[in-house]
Order: sequence, then structure tokens, then C-alpha cells
Amino acid sequence: MARFLRRNAATVAVAALLLALAGGGIAAAQPSTRAPAERPADRWARPAGQPPITAADARAAQAALSGVSTMATSPGTVAWAVVSASGTLLRGSPEVFSAKRYTTGEYQIIFRYTVYTKSFGATVGTLDPDNVPPPGQASVAPRRGLSPGHPTQNAVYVQTYNSAGAPANLGFHLVVHN
Repeated sequence: MARFLRRNAATVAVAALLLALAGGGIAAAQPSTRAPAERPADRWARPAGQPPITAADARAAQAALSGVSTMATSPGTVAWAVVSASGTLLRGSPEVFSAKRYTTGEYQIIFRYTVYTKSFGATVGTLDPDNVPPPGQASVAPRRGLSPGHPTQNAVYVQTYNSAGAPANLGFHLVVHN
């Protein structure tokens, strides 16, 4: 067998290449089942599923924008928060202003600087160092603003779900990468 492959190595390589190309061509010819790409403007045209911002929320977000050092928001730094299932800010970096729970599994975190264009990450977690958090997931998005196309520049919206995918009040850890 080794002698056969040695003599016909070029033939085997060409045959493998042709099979790979033929398979890729067939896959490319099939119709796509993916949804069409979403334009950024479309995101604001449909309901975002976030609770409306109250006048008190807007005042808190505006008040938070004063007094943070530019050193804390420079590229490469990270702002973070640990929030309980009840929406209490347990601890966080100095850039975090407040946390609030709306309804089951819906939270808002306000920062002392503009985070709308930053990268967010959230995961279910607890403050207890000896406890593994309950199973579930967290999703995070920029906080929708007072009107379409006008986000709340310094707030994020977090939703938490249990392992079955139903909204649930779960503590979480949030990071904002600057």
C-alpha cells in the first residue's frame, strides 16, 4: 500500500483536491437558509424588548456622566460590575454608577462614561467564592434610549435566563472593554 501511495501521490493529491472543490461547489450552489443581514437602522425600527426609560432613569444617566477620570476610560481598560439577582450593585469598578432590576431577569447598569460603542460581556455569577452559580445565561446590549436612534449613551441592558431559556432573576458579572 505504501508503494502504491508513493507512486501515485500526485494522483491522490489531485483527486482529493477535486473532490474538495466539487463538494464546495455543490454546497455553494444550494440556496442559503440564513436570514438577510440586518442594517443598523433596522434595529431601532422594531421593538427592542427593553423596558421604557423613565424620567428618573434619564436623570440618573445624565447625572452619572460627570466626574470620571479619562484614565479609567482609556483604551485597554475594563469597567466591571457584580450585580445580585435583586438588582443590587454588589461591587464594581469606580466607573459604575448604579444597577437596577426592572422585571424578572431584566437589569440596567449605568456607567459614569459613554459605553454605547464599547464591547460588553456578561455571565451568570455570584459573589460567594465557595459557590458555583446556578446554570443559566446572560445577554447584554446597549440600553435603548428615549426615542428610536438615540441610545442611552452610558447604560447597558442585561437579561438573565435559566438553563431552560426562561427569564430568571440571576446574579451576574458584567465587563465593559474600553
